[in-house]
Amino acid sequence: MSIAELYQLYTQNYLVDTDTRTIRQDTLFFALKGANFNGNTFAEKALESGASYAVIDETEYKTSDRTILVDDVSKTLQELANYHRNQLDIPFIGLTGSNGKTTTKELIHAVLKTQFKTSATSGNFNNHIGVPLTILAIQPDTEMAVVEMGANHQKEIAFLSSICEPDFGYITNFGKAHLEGFGGIKGVIKGKSELYDFLRANGKTAFINPEDTIQVVKTTDIDSIPFYENMSLVTNQPFVQLTVDDVLILSNLVGEYNYNNIAVAVTIGKHFGITLENIKLAIENYVPKNNRSEIVKKGSNTIILDAYNANPSSMEVALKSFSKAEGAQKIVILGDMFELGEDSAKEHQAIADLAISLGFDTSYFVGEHFAQVNTLGQQFTSFEDFAEFLKENTSLKETSIFIKGSRGMKLERTLELLG
Repeated sequence: MSIAELYQLYTQNYLVDTDTRTIRQDTLFFALKGANFNGNTFAEKALESGASYAVIDETEYKTSDRTILVDDVSKTLQELANYHRNQLDIPFIGLTGSNGKTTTKELIHAVLKTQFKTSATSGNFNNHIGVPLTILAIQPDTEMAVVEMGANHQKEIAFLSSICEPDFGYITNFGKAHLEGFGGIKGVIKGKSELYDFLRANGKTAFINPEDTIQVVKTTDIDSIPFYENMSLVTNQPFVQLTVDDVLILSNLVGEYNYNNIAVAVTIGKHFGITLENIKLAIENYVPKNNRSEIVKKGSNTIILDAYNANPSSMEVALKSFSKAEGAQKIVILGDMFELGEDSAKEHQAIADLAISLGFDTSYFVGEHFAQVNTLGQQFTSFEDFAEFLKENTSLKETSIFIKGSRGMKLERTLELLG
């Protein structure tokens, strides 16, 4: 079956699913494979659960006319997504970067949807499977699309760009994330800049932060739109406040680093004719969730929970921002940063040194990597060790607490121990 023929089946309902546990009626089921599962084995169950058709790539599971045999299910999903993208005559905004991708995507979405029917990546569904599913979730009446693209090695952004073919692109920043896969910071810059390569080759447009030297240099030969000029940061205490055309906007985001995330949402909103009233409404109504810079109250304590992910760059800006925050007593709880390769020891030591130099009342370091650094802070090899310590030794009152670590550390569990 050709992609064009498969597309005709897809357009019967514009539904695609890959998990039989959440199957929808009349959906097109793609039997993906993973390290520990083979979707082909679930094809029949998908059909029994309501799928119209199941796309498979192993002959033995071809049980009826409703099972569609292809060479590679994953590749077919990607090809179908690209085919659908090319039937949609709407602006696509592609987004990548080392830090802040999901928050920035959510802010852009919030602004655009005030005046346009807008589709955006769900959560951080931003890889070689997530991007195709994001595109295939776009309904025919959609007017704008925002697609987040993640990567941990070279050529991945190039590949994802070839699927979603963005008309506009934005790179949040170039930081020390996934150093192991990219091969160092130069590799990060090269890998993320593959979005610029696509925009350049196809005559498309980049939104840029004019204060980011790398962005400016990398886009000299690309049509680019800098941050909206009549906009400035007012304060980041306790939340980021800014003015746009002399109108004050009060966000629910902490940390000066979130100003840039808001700034590009404002810039994109202005470019597409969103009224300032709607821009203000969208930003002020956006509340972070999923452990991303959430403000949590526990008794008399104020907790900034930023435990969704971490790398040296995001750790550095977050710690510096927290050091300027109000609060008579401030402590930090930092968990290991993953995927740093041979730079891991050096980067963990640098963050530990920074935390101590900023003068927090107490610094707790949790995880096997932080357990190896030389520091005046308190170290714990595992979260379990840290949890036992908190249960027995810590009674905090009127304290500001900052929590950050890589996803695998699951430091949000700390909340249960703080009241």
